[in-house]
Amino acid sequence: MASTAVMSIDLGEKLSRIASGKVRDLFEVDNKTLLFVASDRISAYDVVMDTGIPDKGALLTKMSIYWFEYLQEKIPGLEHHFITAALPPSMASLPAEVTKSLQPRSMQVRRLKIFPIESIVRGYITGSAWSEYKISQTVNGIAQPPGLIDGQKLPSPIWTPSTKAEPGEKDENISQEKARELVGEAFGRQIEMLSLEVYSTAAKRAEEVGIVLADTKFEFGVTDENKVVLVDEVLTPDSSRFWPKETWEANLGHTQPSFDKQFLRDWLSSNGLKGKEGVKIPDEIARKTAAKYHEAWERITGQKAHA
Repeated sequence: MASTAVMSIDLGEKLSRIASGKVRDLFEVDNKTLLFVASDRISAYDVVMDTGIPDKGALLTKMSIYWFEYLQEKIPGLEHHFITAALPPSMASLPAEVTKSLQPRSMQVRRLKIFPIESIVRGYITGSAWSEYKISQTVNGIAQPPGLIDGQKLPSPIWTPSTKAEPGEKDENISQEKARELVGEAFGRQIEMLSLEVYSTAAKRAEEVGIVLADTKFEFGVTDENKVVLVDEVLTPDSSRFWPKETWEANLGHTQPSFDKQFLRDWLSSNGLKGKEGVKIPDEIARKTAAKYHEAWERITGQKAHA
């Protein structure tokens, strides 16, 4: 693992930066193509930490590419925005050390109009869904059976969309009806259907390698021909909850061990730092978080996580 985390991405005058997210920076290649570059920044509870996880961006990029290709093979007609992991020709003159850092964390993608919702699918009840259920026996307003416990598998996966917040703001859970209002009825139903199909396909693959895919977040864009396209990152430890299948049942009602940033969330909560700005992650927590990301990659793909 590299000794330092890449917290900012600077391409100089090579490409114009058009946006910076919590983790990714987006650059314009041309009017049809963007360059996504994943930094090593990490966020928890909607706050970006002051220090990152070395090589995390490269691992997230590799995992997204793996899933884009796997899902397209398994789901007929599914479209995604990934084009190539190669850097644009305009960056060929960059210094070798810069290229070496950028290459594994970059991907060229189709430039699309993005729907203004986060498309979340939950197959297991935990997190904010569990908090709501304890009060009302609902998840995103959808009634659930009585007697569920934290971490339990839901009768069937459910689509629980949220708003897509501006930087510094927090996403808010919204009803399925509200989501369809925001994107249009037909698009809303397509996004729900695709989200559930992608989740089920990925959950089956994860289960084959001993991982429970508890929930995950997708984003979608739309082409000029009104085709809905899977975009952003997909099925990474940043956007999903991955639990070890072998310990899942024994931990029902308790915090599940995980292959995602839940380890960091737990550390923040136990130290009174949940939602706080200016947090520096101790080296030990960074190493343990990185190890969980690497293990998820290795289990799912069967490949070693050398970024």
